[in-house]
Amino acid sequence: MNKTKNTELITKKAFELGFSFVGISKSGFLEDEAPRLENWLKINANGEMAYMENHFDKRLNPNLLVEGTKSVVSLMYNYYTDKTQEDSEAPHISKYAYGKDYHDLIKKKLRALFDFIQEEIGEVGGRYFTDSAPVLDKAWASKGGIGWVGKNGLMLTKQQGSYFFIGELLLDLELDYNDSPVKDFCGACTKCIDACPTDAIINPKVVNGSKCISYFTIELKNAIPVAMKNKFDDWMFGCDICQEVCPWNRFSLQHNEPWFEPHPDLLALTKSDWINLEQPLFQELFRKSAVKRTKFAGLKRNINFLYEE
Repeated sequence: MNKTKNTELITKKAFELGFSFVGISKSGFLEDEAPRLENWLKINANGEMAYMENHFDKRLNPNLLVEGTKSVVSLMYNYYTDKTQEDSEAPHISKYAYGKDYHDLIKKKLRALFDFIQEEIGEVGGRYFTDSAPVLDKAWASKGGIGWVGKNGLMLTKQQGSYFFIGELLLDLELDYNDSPVKDFCGACTKCIDACPTDAIINPKVVNGSKCISYFTIELKNAIPVAMKNKFDDWMFGCDICQEVCPWNRFSLQHNEPWFEPHPDLLALTKSDWINLEQPLFQELFRKSAVKRTKFAGLKRNINFLYEE
């Protein structure tokens, strides 16, 4: 079968699996990203995320990560929900962590797509990832024509905003490639920059990860710096501020993925419930959740930091 037919098969199957967007790019060296990544690391924007310093060359060239890669298939999966925590004074949790851990679901979907390719097209070599390899996923999604990287460093789409998980397949199969990337539609808007309480967005499209609330509440293993006191706007796990204020997210659509539905009790917990949270309830609420990354002690540290004098 020809490249166009194979591209159509893959795209159609991806949509059937629930992905909202598909972008396909010719693999190669990301020349424009090299100086950006180098400068980002030079200012220690990765903080204690030392793993970001590893595999520099592989991050810029998928062919060094998976030998023989010809195509990068970028896929985006919607997780937006209009559900919110009932107590407006309760510490906040990012929408992406309301339900079960997305890694498990997206990896399963990517595996299904990869298996489909094997069955319908033939012996195609490659691998698939979602946050599990040194791949500059937003750069590839942008290159594939899905959207553009916003001033908050997130992938933005005109159709549905930014509440998406990203995954990719690296394939040794030639496909039809996008040759007209989406232009940047942020314009003169600076709402995300203005709203960030820790000033983590230091330049348009440049986020100092070591100043982001998500970094402090998820990645940081040591004590949260005292200088950050009263700057978290009551976020205890992750942060959605730069997405909440983004005008493009007025187009976000409610997801229909049962995996992302929150535990029945999660959104009803009050501020007092969270302050007095004990380990058995933590285990019940977050049994298969991404929140388990922080462990009980980590979440309690975050909550205490918000409310203890």
